[in-house]
Amino acid sequence: MDNPGKDNSIPWYEINRRRVVRTLEFIQDVIVISLCIGLFSFMVIQVRDMFLSLLPPLDFNGVTADILFLLILVELFRLLIIYLQEHRVSIGVAVEVAIVSALREVIVKGVLETNWTQILATCAFLLVLGVLLILRVWLPPTFEGIDPEQAVSKRYKSRAKSELIETNSH
Repeated sequence: MDNPGKDNSIPWYEINRRRVVRTLEFIQDVIVISLCIGLFSFMVIQVRDMFLSLLPPLDFNGVTADILFLLILVELFRLLIIYLQEHRVSIGVAVEVAIVSALREVIVKGVLETNWTQILATCAFLLVLGVLLILRVWLPPTFEGIDPEQAVSKRYKSRAKSELIETNSH
């Protein structure tokens, strides 16, 4: 039985905060799941349109644009799946989507038909994104021995463990 003199009880506002956070996370997951379903449906429509564009007369630029657009959609879908699994946005996948998107625009418009300042800006953009990818791979996930994701994970596990102990004791 609970001893009123003990100070091991959780305040009511802490319980309500946990309930609110769980509810908001659930709503956010529902939104991301609906985005996944909508994106998947859109990808199916794009695949159908791409195969129809392969019929004669063949428009090479249109087919190339459709294929690259599908790759972008696949990467966005993968980004949403990673978010559902880990509740974080993958920097690597987001950078890959940006790279493919920039390259798609250059390929579809054509290098020779694009203004040289736009080509230079795109090259600088791609260079920065490439450096981000390299830094993401080569740098350790810790900053001075502290891994923020690991700290959050430990805190979440300790809360879940204390909640489990609390529910089992009642």
